[in-house]
Amino acid sequence: MMLTEFYGLREHPFQMTPDARLYYPSTVHSRAYAHLTYGIAQREGFVVITGEVGAGKTTLVERLCAELDPGGFAVARISTTQVAGDDLLRLAAAAFGTDPDGNKASVLRGITAALRAGDRRFLLIVDEAQGLRTDALEELRMLSNVTEGGQAPMQTILLGQPQLRATLASPDLDQLRQRVLASYHLGALSCEETHAYVKHRMRAVGWDENPPWEPSALDLVHRHSDGLPRRINRLCSRVLLSGMLERAELLSAPMVEATALELEEDLGSTLPRPGRPSGEHEHMLRDVQQRVEALERNAGHRERIFNRLAEIFFDGARTRT
Repeated sequence: MMLTEFYGLREHPFQMTPDARLYYPSTVHSRAYAHLTYGIAQREGFVVITGEVGAGKTTLVERLCAELDPGGFAVARISTTQVAGDDLLRLAAAAFGTDPDGNKASVLRGITAALRAGDRRFLLIVDEAQGLRTDALEELRMLSNVTEGGQAPMQTILLGQPQLRATLASPDLDQLRQRVLASYHLGALSCEETHAYVKHRMRAVGWDENPPWEPSALDLVHRHSDGLPRRINRLCSRVLLSGMLERAELLSAPMVEATALELEEDLGSTLPRPGRPSGEHEHMLRDVQQRVEALERNAGHRERIFNRLAEIFFDGARTRT
């Protein structure tokens, strides 16, 4: 029996692929979305959205793109890690449907001609932007200088992990920072929002509360996932599979705990078990413990020296009197 059939769902609620239809407007995602729409309304410059891996940045932009008028916007996307400035220009040219071959000047002419042609606005979305080199970011800034009729036909959204903010803080990128109209860091969901997120996604595909989630089970989902949507999806997907195999009438806390342990052991999961540190954490804890023990030994040694000096001082004082 397929998982969706067992639960009476139209489709899987926890697919790893971002799906704008299942977007959940948490507090942090609603604020990030407001920053995106504000930036788009300004018709120029850059919008920067950062967040941890799996925080929901791509889903957020999928939601934005789903609501943009395709007749009014030409949207191009680049997923990048480490590329030089010239390579980024070629990626942008290909994304906008212009010729990426030839020398840099011809590539720039092609992009500029595309930006100035037609009535549509151009939106360039650069994912994994924390990997961009300074020269590549400078090329993006130079593209933002292109104007037509006194307006900038292109805007850029930079999506990246938290280190993108450190990159943009570089003194070499002062001119680009001046063009950032909106910036937001996408945090994790709270425990209450994790409850709502899981139920929202399941209801969106036909769940009728049967079988129900035990509240303490969803508390554990939040605890094991740190409130990051991608981790929530991965854990809940496996919980549903376990529930199907066991024909469970309740999605329970023990089921979530056991599933989280399976993920940790089978996949080398980034979901740490509460009370069970990872190998790296165990090493750190041992190091801290050794340092504390050394400090305690030193403190005891210093105390003995202090006490002996005090005895000598008071003995001398008594002798003088």
